[in-house]
Amino acid sequence: MTMTSTRPTPVAPVAPSRGALRPLGLDEVQIVGGFWGERQVVNAQATIAHIGDRLESEGWLPNFDRAAAGTLPEGRRGREFADSEIYKYLEAMAWEIGRSDDAALERRFREVVARVGAAQEADGYLNTNFGRPGQQPRWSDLEWGHELYCLGHLFQAAVARVRTRPDADDGLVGIARRAADLVCREFGEGAREAICGHAEVEVGLAELGRALGEPRYLAQARLFVDRHGHGLLHDIEWGRSYFQDDVPVRDAEVLRGHAVRANYLSAGAADVAVESDDAELLDALARQWRTTVARRTYLTGGQGSHHQDEAFGADWELPPDRAYSETCAGVGSIMFSWRMLLHSADVRYADLIERTLFNVIATSPSDDGRAFYYANTLHQRVPGTPVDPDSTSPRAGSALRAPWFEVSCCPPNVARTLASLGAYLATADADGIQLHQYAPSRVATTLDDGREIALRVETDYPAAGLVRVVVEDSPDEAWTLSLRVPAWAEGASIEVAGAQSQPVEPGVARVHRAFRRGDVVELRLPLAPRLTEPDARIDAVRGCVAVERGPEVFALESVDLEALGAADVSTVVAVGEPAERDGAVVLPVRALAIESDDWPYDAHADAARGEIAEVRVVPYRAWARRGPSTMRVWIPRG
Repeated sequence: MTMTSTRPTPVAPVAPSRGALRPLGLDEVQIVGGFWGERQVVNAQATIAHIGDRLESEGWLPNFDRAAAGTLPEGRRGREFADSEIYKYLEAMAWEIGRSDDAALERRFREVVARVGAAQEADGYLNTNFGRPGQQPRWSDLEWGHELYCLGHLFQAAVARVRTRPDADDGLVGIARRAADLVCREFGEGAREAICGHAEVEVGLAELGRALGEPRYLAQARLFVDRHGHGLLHDIEWGRSYFQDDVPVRDAEVLRGHAVRANYLSAGAADVAVESDDAELLDALARQWRTTVARRTYLTGGQGSHHQDEAFGADWELPPDRAYSETCAGVGSIMFSWRMLLHSADVRYADLIERTLFNVIATSPSDDGRAFYYANTLHQRVPGTPVDPDSTSPRAGSALRAPWFEVSCCPPNVARTLASLGAYLATADADGIQLHQYAPSRVATTLDDGREIALRVETDYPAAGLVRVVVEDSPDEAWTLSLRVPAWAEGASIEVAGAQSQPVEPGVARVHRAFRRGDVVELRLPLAPRLTEPDARIDAVRGCVAVERGPEVFALESVDLEALGAADVSTVVAVGEPAERDGAVVLPVRALAIESDDWPYDAHADAARGEIAEVRVVPYRAWARRGPSTMRVWIPRG
């Protein structure tokens, strides 16, 4: 049943006016420790500041100062889309201010907004790369110029600000409103019929329209979505599918082309479909999501198997050693899946979000939060070279986490995701609360009928499988607590208020009762390590296995092969089942005793086998944290 809520807008990145579930924002859900709490601390104390420092030293933020001073294009630095990183940085700061009320961050936020606002032109146009003498004219390169893309990120930053500090006088919302008004004038009905080569303005306009109660922005977002697939952009060597301009959104069967663009467009399409109650478009998006997950998504949740165009490959084209799996595509996938979850309450969307969070988002940043993966390979054949902490790397040119990239979309994307992560944990409907992701947290909300509920979630997940929910406030009437049971969790059980434990199937465990203060619900998820086999149609990993434990994918690193005297993960095969030993996951493997100059196509080439030993495998997110190594997720079965 679709719910239309009249409650105050949640402090969250996504706030649809209708849907099966209502998101609970940062004012209703606080992560208070554990795996994600630690990462939020690092994000707040190190990552956001690191991003700000690099935006200054790379000259991308000073571009706005030059624009305000009238000295551009001389001295402009960064790619044509560098402006967008300042907007994502602002968004990350806005969510973090809403989460922690950091006074120093508030001062920095206002300073950056002032510099951005000084560069805005009188009619609302805002871009440091176009429109001035010596630069290309405005809107003259919609395939590659990213002007509308940049504004989409500006709009999302403004949404974060209006949601966390609705009465702020810094001016960001006004800057965004003037730019959005210009977009509506330039690209609205009866004006220029065009789209941006990189989708993002759609999702930015849609959420800004919700945040400001401005239907024109939602209408413009819908125009952009509906224009995709009509050949409005020039064709390129990779085809118009790269821009999602080959097939109309509602006619497509699967996500294709550039993986970040595809996910951003799908998120924006979901927003406009929900707000216009467009069942046909929502059905099309659900169909595309299902097919993409079934055929074009890596075990880690990563998406995009092509390096040259950062794109989805064909069905089943998922080579581990050529996996691109851009971190930003993971962010976009979460954005798309979350919107579909809110619309439908289908927990499969939450399952993919969890997989992507643990195995893409958590993989990208270093332990200190000052280096990142742009791409996320599943098989590293050559140990990486340590990266100079002051260097700037090619976007996917580092086999170790790098402090900055020539295209640095991923660091601020990770930062804004982690800062707002509390808003992706829980939802509510007319009858209760749903927990989708598990972290030590406090959840408190008021249902539409005025019933107040407060919960405390205690867990060491994913290290341990116990999720303990303590009721701290509850109405006298019965309500429903819903807990997601992941698809992998065969053998899960639930115990309510000390009663006998009961088995629960993957899906949703619902507890409907009149709770009392102090009641405890315990969900136990089985976390024994397991072997996973690929679909036989994925040629690149046929005959291989991977190790998983709970939501985490594991990897074999060369630094753990000393017991076998092997130096390379390509010289071992899996010969047994994984197990836990002293808090570590181990896998029996055999070293292949093959001479390096042997002809590699002899049917008996692997007959000379070495010894068997149990070796440690590590969570994929932790790979290369101990230094350069070779690594693989998919291991041939011996």
